[in-house]
Amino acid sequence: MSGGAGREPVFPTRQSLGAMKGRLKGAQTGHDLLKRKSEALTKRFREILKRIDDAKRKMGRVMQIAAFSLAEVSYAVGGDIAYQVQESVKQARFRVRTKQENVSGVFLPAFESFTEEGNNDFGLTGLGKGGQQVQKCRETFTKAVEALVELASLQTAFVILDEVIKTVNRRVNAIEHVIIPRTENTISYINSELDEMDREEFYRLKKVKGMKEADKAAEEAEMDKKKRRDSDKENEDNDTGSRDMLGDEEDQDVIF
Repeated sequence: MSGGAGREPVFPTRQSLGAMKGRLKGAQTGHDLLKRKSEALTKRFREILKRIDDAKRKMGRVMQIAAFSLAEVSYAVGGDIAYQVQESVKQARFRVRTKQENVSGVFLPAFESFTEEGNNDFGLTGLGKGGQQVQKCRETFTKAVEALVELASLQTAFVILDEVIKTVNRRVNAIEHVIIPRTENTISYINSELDEMDREEFYRLKKVKGMKEADKAAEEAEMDKKKRRDSDKENEDNDTGSRDMLGDEEDQDVIF
């Protein structure tokens, strides 16, 4: 059997050929599905990348406004209110919950911020002076935290999609450049070997047929020769009997 590189080590039979054709069809189907998955994930990846860019720009603007608002509070109150806020707040009202989003079989976590309704723990902060600036600063920092949660959600999805796309592309390339060519080479090898075996079988049958015809011809020649010998012998016997009946031979004298 001929050998070659880049093929599966299989024995060239009809059954192996059918198995390789089934494997090739499965590899082509898997390649198409993974290619579509990669395209869908890449499209979503680009959308998230654009949203991250917008979120970062928004985050910069919001944090700038929040820092300026905090400076206004410090100026209006006449000092730092961080200690007063920490003493007033007993439980956080701003919370984050998670959910999952399915994108072509990939589950992406998404963070969603919400505010629990209830009493405002530091509603009396700035009651003496600067109350309006404190309220404005609180609203500004709430928007900043919301933007931060949105950015964190996008960044997490970005990292997960990046890893998944790399994995899917590696699989696509492996199927396209390794598995499919290797399977096609194996199918070509099996077909060539089967054709060679068919030619050998045809030659063998032709040789056997020729030998049988030669044996038959020899047997017929032997039978014809035997028939001729039998015919010649029968003719000789007939000739001898005819001469005796006509008296060609001399009779012996009779003595009285």
